[in-house]
Amino acid sequence: MGRFGTLTLQTVKALSDVSTYARPTLKQMVRIGVDSLPIVVVTSTFTGMVASLQSLYQFESTMVPLYMVGSAVEKMILLELAPSLTALVLAGRVGATIAAELGTMRVTEQIDALETLAFNPIAYLVVPRILAAMVMFPVLTIFSMTVGVSGAWLVSLWSGVSTGDFLYGMRLLFKSWDVYYGVIKSVFFGLSIVSVGCYEGFFARGGAEGVGRATTRAVVVACLLILIWNYFLALVLL
Repeated sequence: MGRFGTLTLQTVKALSDVSTYARPTLKQMVRIGVDSLPIVVVTSTFTGMVASLQSLYQFESTMVPLYMVGSAVEKMILLELAPSLTALVLAGRVGATIAAELGTMRVTEQIDALETLAFNPIAYLVVPRILAAMVMFPVLTIFSMTVGVSGAWLVSLWSGVSTGDFLYGMRLLFKSWDVYYGVIKSVFFGLSIVSVGCYEGFFARGGAEGVGRATTRAVVVACLLILIWNYFLALVLL
């Protein structure tokens, strides 16, 4: 915790070194955001389709009108599935990648070389990844919401629920806060994933085996933080 606090303090101080992290931040936004779109599309599409199937299965055996499928799907995806599942998937992709990259640089003494040359490694390696995550994770979450709802609409359409009924159900219980809530969660999730990945990679030791341990810890800790944040943010914001 002490080392993590020190790294956090150094990251905040490094925000003043704009010339060092400006260009790498754009590169990391592409790597974290654009390169993650395929896996987000697949995850969100099938998540929305399953949510629609489950809602139809529950409502068909009750007296609940089928247009409520739109309401149920909208709440599930916007409040929970889109931000949480997107973050859990990206914890494996983004968090592991960052930990492996920085860990390899540490054990091969590339970070030590930057420090020897009086070049701030925090501003060059950590700050760009954190800023990129705080920007791109909300974008990916909104994209996930859109794709997930679209997948749910297609399944409901195939199951006999008209587009008008589905949209009516969505509008019936829709609140703009549902979208804001998911976006706020995504910021916390993205910050947790990238900061843990940077920490584990930055302090990796022990050659290739140490890099492997750091990568594993980064994914496991990030997933646990996502679940913990998910509960406390729901407790506070809802």
